[in-house]
Amino acid sequence: MIIITGATGQLGQQVISALRGQLPASEIVASVRDSAKATSQLGDGIQVRTGDFTQRRDLETAFSGASQVFIVSVDKVGKDATDMHKAAIQAARAAGAGRILYTSHQGARLDSPFAAAHDHAVTEEFLADGPTSFTALRHGFYAESALHIIGSGLRDGEMRVPEDGPISWTARADLAAADAAILADSGRIDGISAPLTGTEMYTMSDLACLASEESGREIKLVTVSDEEWLAATEARGVPKIYAQMLLGTFLAARRGDFAVVDPTLENLIGRPPVGMRDILRDFLQEPRTAVH
Repeated sequence: MIIITGATGQLGQQVISALRGQLPASEIVASVRDSAKATSQLGDGIQVRTGDFTQRRDLETAFSGASQVFIVSVDKVGKDATDMHKAAIQAARAAGAGRILYTSHQGARLDSPFAAAHDHAVTEEFLADGPTSFTALRHGFYAESALHIIGSGLRDGEMRVPEDGPISWTARADLAAADAAILADSGRIDGISAPLTGTEMYTMSDLACLASEESGREIKLVTVSDEEWLAATEARGVPKIYAQMLLGTFLAARRGDFAVVDPTLENLIGRPPVGMRDILRDFLQEPRTAVH
């Protein structure tokens, strides 16, 4: 039995959808905070259990009987994130899971200026310091995150960003397909995975050029100071802690933390990953009211 946490989230739903094509639904269990919501979203055949990362005892019950527990990292930063990850890992161990899989990040490093990458590295260390077999899935940087950062600039024709570096942006759907392939093959990858990335790296300048070509109009790139970008981001209503985390993306990219491509993802899904040109084309063709 495979337990999927965060099953109503964007990644979790896609992992379950991909698993449906490889395993009987009776072998898949969704662990979520809101079971009513999950039942309506996931459809027939998927057992739903209530599990909250802040309630370890409930998690142990939710994870009962699992051969594998797939832990989707939480949308938090700092100690809140690492405490919740550790609680889920401890619950999986206590429930007797044969393998724990955790969605980490290609840039996971304890010294990373990108706060989420630091949190992933802390969680990886906790995973490794235990008796249960584990797989840390080092996901490539979500392409959807790039759209979140520069989406308004793409729409308006001017991307105002700090100095950056190359990133191997990767489609979430491709990562979900790879995760499902690993789960369906009882782990397949032991320990920390190779970076699960797209096949190309892009700077912000590259993205501006691609978007210009796909939109048929010039999209300018304007490099601003870290301080100016941070102030503008906070002025748009982004909480300071998350604005600083997003700035950390640029700081880490400058030093090359995300400048890697690897064939592992393509091998797992059996086809070329979706490229940024296609992702940008789809985004630019959406109605202007679309929110990312």
